[in-house]
Amino acid sequence: MKKIIIVLVIAALAGGGWYAFKSKNGKSKPRYRQAQAELRDLSEMVDTTGVVQPENRVEIQPSSGGRIEEILVEEGEQIRAGEVLALMSSSDRVAILDAARASGDDQYAQWKETYKPIKVISPIDGTLILRNVVEGQTVGANTVLFAISDKLIVSASLDESDIGRLKRGQRATIVLDSYPDKPVKGTIFKILDEGTTKNNVVTYTVKIRPDRVPPFFRSQMTANIKVSVSERKDVLLLPAAAIVTDPAGETAVITELKDGQPVYARVETGQNEGDLVEIASGLSAGDKVYFQMRGYSSQVDSSGSNPLMPKRPSMNRQQQRAVSGR
Repeated sequence: MKKIIIVLVIAALAGGGWYAFKSKNGKSKPRYRQAQAELRDLSEMVDTTGVVQPENRVEIQPSSGGRIEEILVEEGEQIRAGEVLALMSSSDRVAILDAARASGDDQYAQWKETYKPIKVISPIDGTLILRNVVEGQTVGANTVLFAISDKLIVSASLDESDIGRLKRGQRATIVLDSYPDKPVKGTIFKILDEGTTKNNVVTYTVKIRPDRVPPFFRSQMTANIKVSVSERKDVLLLPAAAIVTDPAGETAVITELKDGQPVYARVETGQNEGDLVEIASGLSAGDKVYFQMRGYSSQVDSSGSNPLMPKRPSMNRQQQRAVSGR
């Protein structure tokens, strides 16, 4: 019985809460919050996605077919131009050495010293990003043995509606999917002249050079890119909720409350910044305004009953007589 009484009291309080926010004439009393116009620096950004890739990727192929005798480098190593990457035997040397090996170790050693192997040499400085062969493998003249990257950059695609806002020298922020907490700054250094069309959308390739290439950059990693296309200093902003319409239908703000009634001042607004709005004129930095909070809405349905109050089950005529004692 005690539990039933407690539940009924809570339900009664919940139902009565609606009335507590009512004034004598049956209307809710407005409640206001205060906000202040503030100066902030704004950057207009273009968002896109891209991929980490070498600025120049060089594939190394043998001068002729043959067999890989020895590999001298591993993937990830820094390579210098002119460095020997591998030793290989031409097809003729392979035939001679195999025949000499069958004649004994002395013959093999003699021919191995007489007939020198071919040196596979790196043409550029860079990082070895691909080793495509193993020792003892027979390769053809078109086999890719190694690939070297000189420097990693980020390549992004933008559609033609945005490409006109970009230019060389603009700053960009690069965030890899694999390292979301390690942003890297970079600069646009090339915008390709020829676009590509896919699904009736024309896109252009934009290349971004990082200020520094961190050790966690890997070729083909996905990157999220923000390019700063314009910067504005000391922009006056106000919460969007504070922008109202005065009785004359003009854009305004509430600057004070007199006897509980709002006093309006007209303003001109500019660019929207999410939950903030630029104030072009009508206010100064530090000015305070008021805006109305959303009041408590009535929970009474069209029948006049409160859904927060528990409903009694309907009784038939016999049950009503039993309750009344008739």
